Amino acid sequence: MNMDLFSVDLSASTILADWTTYFQGAVAVAVGLVFLVVIAAFMFSRLYRKVGPEEAVVRTGVGGLRVRVGKGMWVIPLLHRFEMMDLSVKRIEIKRHGSQGLVCMDNIRADIEVAFYVRVSPDEMNIKMVASSIGCQRASEREALIELFDAQFSEALKTIGKRFDFVDLYTDRDRFKGQINELIGTDAEDLQGYRLVSSAIDYLEQTSMDKLDRLNILDAEGIKKIT
Repeated sequence: MNMDLFSVDLSASTILADWTTYFQGAVAVAVGLVFLVVIAAFMFSRLYRKVGPEEAVVRTGVGGLRVRVGKGMWVIPLLHRFEMMDLSVKRIEIKRHGSQGLVCMDNIRADIEVAFYVRVSPDEMNIKMVASSIGCQRASEREALIELFDAQFSEALKTIGKRFDFVDLYTDRDRFKGQINELIGTDAEDLQGYRLVSSAIDYLEQTSMDKLDRLNILDAEGIKKIT
């Protein structure tokens, strides 16, 4: 009888020891999995660079120049370098006042302010072009955009302005604006990787007489028309 009880106690002890070993192993595995998940999450947060719909991530280094728009990509330290590029619409103002005012077809000078809305064309080829030419950070800076487009947009204003008498320019602004957009072009090929989204005439008035130069042949002709 005592031998039977001893056997039962021994069996129970063996089962308890087996369950304890199993439980300890399960806990160790669970801790290991949690550790791996934490490490994976940390690596993902540090190495995977994701951007919003109006942004692009530009990566250089091993694998060459790579671009992702509104998505993400892996960036490995020492192997890669990355920058973000803002793809949202930016506003550029071109102002021509006084002696620099716009000369119309009838030689009357006009003070004009036109706002142009541009953005980097959101495709890989043009983003690479902009990144290589002016850099990701400067791509959306107002000063850089003015430096890039001031001469081109100003020349378009002067060219189209000479096609309109002042009164026609004042009353038919939509046609004037449409011809400006047509001359500049809206495609990225015309704008070094950017796209012209729209434009708006913010201000348009006849240049004040006291700002005109009577020795300037164009201003002299314009003064005759006014007086």
